Amino acid sequence: MTAALLQVVEAEVEFTAMRAQGAGGQNVNKVSSAVHLRFDVGASSLPEDVKERLLCLRDTRITQDGVVVIKAQQYRSQEQNRADALDRLNALVQSVAQPPRTRRATKPTYGSRQRRLETKTQRGETKALRGKVRE
Repeated sequence: MTAALLQVVEAEVEFTAMRAQGAGGQNVNKVSSAVHLRFDVGASSLPEDVKERLLCLRDTRITQDGVVVIKAQQYRSQEQNRADALDRLNALVQSVAQPPRTRRATKPTYGSRQRRLETKTQRGETKALRGKVRE
């Protein structure tokens, strides 16, 4: 599995159907179209570094036990909501698939230091003109 094509195995995901919230029509009390997706990060087949970065995310969809819970109720059909929830889970995993770049400390260039000092002197001259007028 490469970082660019990291996908969640659908067998590791648990789906639960429920009734969607909000206004509905004649089918509102009969059809369970919303989907709850539960994905246990610790028990998954994802690489260890991806699991660690996923659990370190400050996301409200990830519980204390390391379970990702996504509720999908955008569409009227259960199949579309299932696909939407799986896409959102894959997007979440994809966001942490690439390790963050390490920051290397650098020094400011000679030109940037000169420009900074020039603006400081110009600013000081401007402020000096604001003083009392001497005759």
